[in-house]
Amino acid sequence: MMTSVDTDLIRVLADPLRLRIVTLLARETLCTTHLVEETGAKQTNLSNHLRVLREAGVVETEPCGRFTYYRVRPAVIETLADQFADLARTARATAEANAKRSCP
Repeated sequence: MMTSVDTDLIRVLADPLRLRIVTLLARETLCTTHLVEETGAKQTNLSNHLRVLREAGVVETEPCGRFTYYRVRPAVIETLADQFADLARTARATAEANAKRSCP
């Protein structure tokens, strides 16, 4: 059985600032102003990272007056976690079965 992990999503989350943003948004819905305060990143840099996260489907937006609030889409993170859990189960089963390919 082939186990696959969403490598595009891993690349998106591998950036330290994007991972920090996702971690903050997992705890509460925040606007850009809050994220600037929490991360210390410049507004333009933060906006670029939020765009990448939006396009990857990791976060969604909610307009609120002149502000835009962001929140994590839990299903996306759960799917990635499930893919890693499947990979771990496969590795465990392989180790327990001592399965190895013979060398030619």
